[in-house]
Amino acid sequence: MDLGLKGKWALVGGASKGLGLGCAQSLAREGVNVVVVARGAEALNAAAVELRKFGTTVLTVAMDITTPQGREAIWSVPGGPGKNFDIVVTNAGGPPPGDFRHWERDDWLKALDANMLTPIELIKATVDGMAERGFGRIVNITSGAVKAPIDVLGLSNGARSGLTGFVAGVARQSKLASRNVTLNNLLPGAYDTDRIRTTLKGAAEKTGKSIEEVADARKKTIPSGRFGHPSEFGDTCAFLCSAQASYITGQNILTDGGAYAGTF
Repeated sequence: MDLGLKGKWALVGGASKGLGLGCAQSLAREGVNVVVVARGAEALNAAAVELRKFGTTVLTVAMDITTPQGREAIWSVPGGPGKNFDIVVTNAGGPPPGDFRHWERDDWLKALDANMLTPIELIKATVDGMAERGFGRIVNITSGAVKAPIDVLGLSNGARSGLTGFVAGVARQSKLASRNVTLNNLLPGAYDTDRIRTTLKGAAEKTGKSIEEVADARKKTIPSGRFGHPSEFGDTCAFLCSAQASYITGQNILTDGGAYAGTF
């Protein structure tokens, strides 16, 4: 299927590895030019080398996207589209787990900056231009915990749920939806990424079990019996960005192998 994306420009956050890289790969494969952003220059440049094999323009911004300076670097990257992106994939690492009794105001502000306010700033900077041109796709990578909150992930639950509520309203603005601009959220479950490997390592150290034992136990909670692959996630993202997905907006797409047991 031709997704109708050849020649368009996409901004992808957290694109040096994991789910962000999976999204960048799937978009580049469809002929999309991408500006990839991450804090680590070495890993980002290595990812860009692989992305360029798809034959599209790949530009790198090794900055913290949660800062005004990082966002300004994106808009002014040489050879980039300025703020005239056709696709924006927002993605930032989740805040650490813990007990809410131990979190201070600064912990909350940091979580909100990364997982709510930064996506909103990116949306604010780009959606009106998308509407003027008659095409736009915003995809926010949030978390399956938005639908099924996890008690130790309170910082993430709060910040990402705030973003979810914001997107639900903005996506339904007629001046955006009627101009072929869609905003959706992708909610990942357990994927084979560095983040889950770190989580499994921590659980193994706490329980005295091997990482393999902890991983097997986690997989048994997933009807699919496995962790997802970033490439699968990326392909879902690419479809949400496609011409064919123009009637999907304001939705929360859960990709978790069936782990969430609810009807809705």
